[in-house]
Amino acid sequence: MHVALYRWSRGRIGGRVTGWPDARILLLDHVGAKSGIRRTSPVMFHRDGENLAIAASKGGQPVHPAWLHNLVAHPDTTIQLGSEVRKVRARVANAVEREQLWPQFVALFPGFDSYQRQAEHRTIPIVVLEPR
Repeated sequence: MHVALYRWSRGRIGGRVTGWPDARILLLDHVGAKSGIRRTSPVMFHRDGENLAIAASKGGQPVHPAWLHNLVAHPDTTIQLGSEVRKVRARVANAVEREQLWPQFVALFPGFDSYQRQAEHRTIPIVVLEPR
């Protein structure tokens, strides 16, 4: 439902996290690593220059979200940011990039700090979406 409302309203509905005005949402298209099925996931993002970054938090679950595996297998994809559809290439941030980006995610939405604690042994990866 979220994806349909976002697309229909061009991001006016479903484009922000209620109560957190700086926490914005984009639609991430990805292709199943094994199935080849095209899917779309709404995710919070952080703007990092011309790149966008997304956290593979899965709400603090002990496993990575499927979209992370899909992006590793098929890094060339598209996102929808409001009314704009962009072509991007996804890559997992290296340790230095993650160390710099993670506090910005926590500042954007403090729940990320809780997600990292809940994830226990799993370090939540950050994916950088670069324009292509």
